[in-house]
This record gives sequence, C-alpha cells and structure tokens, in this order.
Amino acid sequence: MTALPTEKIDAVVVGSGAAGSHFAARLAQAGKRVAILEAGPAWENKDLVSSMLWARRLKGAVAPVLETGKDTVGYGFNSGRGVGGSSMHHYGVWPRLHANDFRVKTLYGRSRDWPIGYADLQPYYDRVQEECGIAGDQRMESSQPPGAPYPMLPVPVSAQGRIVGYGFEALGMKVSPLPLAVTTRAFRGRPPCIWDGWCDAGCPIGALANAQTVHLPQARVAGATLHPETEVVRILTDKSGKRATGVEAITKDGQRVKVMADVVVLAAFTLQNPRLLLASATPQHPDGLGNSSGMLGRFITTHGAAPIFGLHEKDTTPGFGALGGQLLNQEHYDDKNAHAEQGAFGSYQWMIAHAIKPNGLLGIAPSRPDLRGKALSDFMQRATRHIITMTGVVEDEALAENRVTLSTRKDALGVPLATVAHTSSKESVALWDTAVAEGLKVFKAAGASESWHTNRAPMHIMGGTVMGKSPADSVTNSYGQAHDLPNLFIGGAGLFPTSGGVNPTFTLHALAARSAEYLVKNWNLAVG
Repeated sequence: MTALPTEKIDAVVVGSGAAGSHFAARLAQAGKRVAILEAGPAWENKDLVSSMLWARRLKGAVAPVLETGKDTVGYGFNSGRGVGGSSMHHYGVWPRLHANDFRVKTLYGRSRDWPIGYADLQPYYDRVQEECGIAGDQRMESSQPPGAPYPMLPVPVSAQGRIVGYGFEALGMKVSPLPLAVTTRAFRGRPPCIWDGWCDAGCPIGALANAQTVHLPQARVAGATLHPETEVVRILTDKSGKRATGVEAITKDGQRVKVMADVVVLAAFTLQNPRLLLASATPQHPDGLGNSSGMLGRFITTHGAAPIFGLHEKDTTPGFGALGGQLLNQEHYDDKNAHAEQGAFGSYQWMIAHAIKPNGLLGIAPSRPDLRGKALSDFMQRATRHIITMTGVVEDEALAENRVTLSTRKDALGVPLATVAHTSSKESVALWDTAVAEGLKVFKAAGASESWHTNRAPMHIMGGTVMGKSPADSVTNSYGQAHDLPNLFIGGAGLFPTSGGVNPTFTLHALAARSAEYLVKNWNLAVG
C-alpha cells in the first residue's frame, strides 16, 4: 500500500467512486499532486466474482446510516463499499436528464431549479460518453435531448426485449435501445460484454464503465495515489474558518493521520458527504461546514423503483443480457403534469427486459414473496424460462424536510452516524401508482399470461449538498464549490437539486467533468 503523503499536497479526494475518480484523474492530468482516500477495502476487477453472495460485499459503506420516515432511501442497496464505490455494482444505465428537469420550479412551481440548464451540461455529457463509452441509438430515442451520437452500437435485444417492446407498440408507445455504459465492441482497451447478466456483482472483464475501468487507471498513470481502508473522519479548516486545509483520517491499523492539501474534494457516497460536513463543525461553522444557508443535508431524493413482472408462453431467455435492461421508454417524460388527473407529478421512464437470476435481491424468487413450498417450486420452473421484466424509474419531488442529520449514536471511530429522514410527497407516490398501472397494461398487451408488481422500492439517492445560484439557499455553486469555503469542492449526486426520472450516474460524471475543468482553470482563485 502506498504511504500517505506527509507533506502538503495539491488535492486530497475523499472517495474513489464515480465522482472521486473522475476528479482525481482530471486534477492529476493537470499536473496536480493528488491523493485519493477510500474508507473501504482495496479490490480490482479481477477480484470480482459473478455471484449474488459476492454482490453483497460491494454494497453498504463502512459507516451505517439510520433511516427514518415513511419511504426509506435504501442506503444498504444503493451505497458502495471499497475501491470504486457504488460504481462497481451499478448497472450502467446512462440516459441524460431532460431540459425540463433543470427548471422544475420555473416551469411547474414545484420543487427546485438547478443553477444551470441542459445546454450548460450538454458538452460534458458528450465528452463523458466518448470517454466512457455508451451503447445506444440516439436517432431512435423519441425524447432524447440534443447531443452527440453514441460511440457504440446498441445492446442486443433478446426474446424478452422483443416481447415487452411489442406490448408498448401495441399501445401506441415507442421503445428504443437503452443507453448503456457497457461495451458492445472492444472499446478503449476494454473487451465487449459477454451478456451473462451479473452486473450487480461487478464486471470482472471490464465491459462496464466504472471507476476501475475508466478514471482510476487514468489517475494512477498521471501520478495520483490511492489509499484504501483510510476513513476520513473530519475536514480540517484554518483558524479563520474560510479555507479547508485538509482532512483527518483513520488508517486500517488505527493510526490517526492528517493529509494537508490546498484543495479538498469531498466525493464520498451521497449520504456520507453531509455527514462529514456536519461532523466537521467548528466555532466558525457551528452548524457544520458549508451550512451557513441551513440547507446542508436537505432535499434528499430517491427514485421510486416500479418493478413489473410477468409470465409469457414464449421462452424469454431471461438469465442473459444486461442487468440494466435492453430497451427504453420515456413516454410523456417532457410533461411533468401529464398525469395530473391522477394527482401525480413528475417524470418516469421504463428500463425494459432486465437479465434476471433465480435468486438474490433482484431475482425471480423474491418477486413472489407470497409463494411457498410446491407453489414456489412450480412458479420457479416456469419463470426461469418464461419471465418478463421491466422497471420504472419514478421521479421523487425535492422536499426540504427530507434530510440528513447527525445521530447521537457514533461509529467505531467516534463519528456520529448519519440519520436520513425521507417521506415522498403524495404526488410522487401517485406518479408511482400511475406508472405501475401503465406497466401492467403493457404486459397484458404483450400477451403475458399473468403479471404483477412488487412494492415501491428506493433506487438511487440524490441531494443533501444541493447546488444553487445563491449562498442563501444552497450548499455549493454550479461547479460544486462550497459557498462558504472556496477551496472545498463536492462531487456526486448529492449536488442534484431535483432527481428527474432517469438514472443519475451519467449526469454525475458530466457534473464532475465540468467542475474539474473549472477548478483547474481557476486554481489560484480557489486556493487563494
């Protein structure tokens, strides 16, 4: 393991996931001396095992999170543990946010606006997709925002995808290839995917775009150092409280160390970022760093997953493909009031035809928890060859009361645990109900002999360190630069003022690319 730097460096990056690795690569390539501190263990793609038991090892960060509220956010499922963070078990579904996602308050009088628009992020979406690789067909996406064509051909469509796609078309709705950050051909040294459906357990061959296949290698080649099992417990500031000076961390052997740097990039998991900022309170920042607005920890959102299942007389070969799916539908996405008559608000999309295994958290058996004994056995005999699946990604309205606070309980290192309270608005719940009803109609139109849905489940976590135009109502500016400490930058989905109805990882990368570019160009102003 590389020794931690003992002298002051240019930048310390907290977290080695999607955002942290992206920042580290860009800063190191600009000639900055960078250290990446990762709380979890070290592993590489070659260590990954295609097993649902292994998949559990990739989830749940070192410090647990206490969840309250009617609609919990699913920290254990969504978070990541170890080098690469949650990018190691994400499914590579990379659609873009739409123009209306950035102006929800202006257009609809609800939720919040972003301090930037789609046009500000478009060139970074284009840059990231060329670097990381996305398979798809932009021309077929009826509601695709403007942007460059995808660099790879679409993922293959199996019998399952064709069957469900027919159901949409029978109801007058369009489907298109699902944009996936998975290789359909050899791409930048990565081999093509073998479509064995084990994305949830990581990708040992490197076909999936994640921190281990893209930005961590770039960062290392450029000279950045990676330090696993080094948990940051506090962000340090100078006596004036106007500058971050580095971080305090605990190593694997229990040693308490300080890593001093001109710039601190906080890119831990979404809920851990506000926890660290709150736990780093000082006399100058009694309510936590970056919290002069009182917005730190607020506006936590999570997509409500709407899983739809069915059985079909045809053999659907459901065990193969990509776990993220094969096809996409974004009907009515650009009108968040499209389902106002049902009391619903927001956008949603369908990810169609997932690869699905017999067991595991997202497997066939858990889709029917009501079955036991012979009934379950008979169901499994049919479903392993005839099940069809899709999942709705349903927008969650941003509410200030959904927030992260510090618990009175502490972890083994003495840091207060994060408590996250989350209850969705009735309009968001109604949108989920609307999506489920539509999904069941699609499966009936597809010829399913029976169809069902599971309970509303949390998928993705955003907010808590939201960006904005004013220091009075946000934690950072549009570049993730903390209003209160100009040399503290935040990366990740915690910056999202609203959730939209698409998976967040592509947007997270685009924001990191934009922020890192700004930081390099304005280094002296940030450092002071």
